[in-house]
Amino acid sequence: MPYYLPEPPFKHDQPARVGILLINLGTPEAPTAAAVRPYLKEFLWDRRVVEIPRAVWWLILNGIILNTRPAKSAEKYAAIWRPEGSPLQVYTERMTKLLKGSLGERLGQPVLVDYAMRYGRPSVAEKIQAMKAQGVDRLLVVPLYPHYAASSTGSALDAVWEHLLHTRNPPETRSIKHFHDHPGYLGALRQSVEAYWAEHGRPDVLVMSFHGTPRRSLDLGDPYHCECRKTGRLLAEALGLAPEQFRISFQSRFGRAEWLQPYTAATLEELGRGKTGRVDVICPGFVADCLETLEEIAMEGKTTFLNAGGGEFRYIPALNDRPLWINALTDLVQSHLGGWIDENWSETVEYQEGQSRLQQASALGAKK
Repeated sequence: MPYYLPEPPFKHDQPARVGILLINLGTPEAPTAAAVRPYLKEFLWDRRVVEIPRAVWWLILNGIILNTRPAKSAEKYAAIWRPEGSPLQVYTERMTKLLKGSLGERLGQPVLVDYAMRYGRPSVAEKIQAMKAQGVDRLLVVPLYPHYAASSTGSALDAVWEHLLHTRNPPETRSIKHFHDHPGYLGALRQSVEAYWAEHGRPDVLVMSFHGTPRRSLDLGDPYHCECRKTGRLLAEALGLAPEQFRISFQSRFGRAEWLQPYTAATLEELGRGKTGRVDVICPGFVADCLETLEEIAMEGKTTFLNAGGGEFRYIPALNDRPLWINALTDLVQSHLGGWIDENWSETVEYQEGQSRLQQASALGAKK
């Protein structure tokens, strides 16, 4: 097998394009054990996700986890699945379409906007290849994780660089590392919470639940914990919350090792035992609703709180396709396109330049 992938056919009259590639975590193709198993295998075999020595982890993963967990996970996915598919994929597709329209209006010229999944499909590699075939020679990679973690953003970027290592003619590439303190992102979170409270009233306590990572990652220099804490602090300030009116916690613990604390499940149980009248939970680390928000928080978290003696539990949906979030995402992307956008672009000039290149190439004997 050749080291370098085949390049798409070159077209002398094809205009160069700027491409925006959104990357989200991924999802199985169906809520079944058969579909979940390969998804979990790809996800859990990523060195960024599990740093246990490979030989030991291979035995655990293939001998135990992949024989027991797919069926259980499939039941959870089935509980949140929609007629049009996985919520994560549905909202990522909507974000992509809305971002494309918003950028088109602002820039006044075509840019290619697409999305890929780090695990599962559509893959990062196939999307970059498709974008190159459409003339993309400048690529902005946008992992849809507000907070940088080696296991999320780092892994998404790994997939990009790994593909480009095997690309003979890679596009000029930029990437966005994080946006945990971006004013537009924080503003969209604040509006989302305030709109929810305007309709449903205010809780006694707002819990901001972030996806967890092993404590060891923090000790080794991963900035994720600090970035989550900063988002929580800034959002609480924007909402005018006193210290006793909010909690910051971490969910999705996996395995026996210590993870970032306090744990969300323990926090909800504590609030329930304290007879808290109402708790609202928001997950600022997820820009699109998914298994971790809709099943782990809105279902399991609710049960934990109520069974511990709590009063009322409400989950505040992720940003999803909210207009203010799409506007913030557009701002974020546009701020990273400096020097890539031709302010004097016009369709007529682009067409004429393409025809001129084609004629010159033909005169030199090149194939069309």
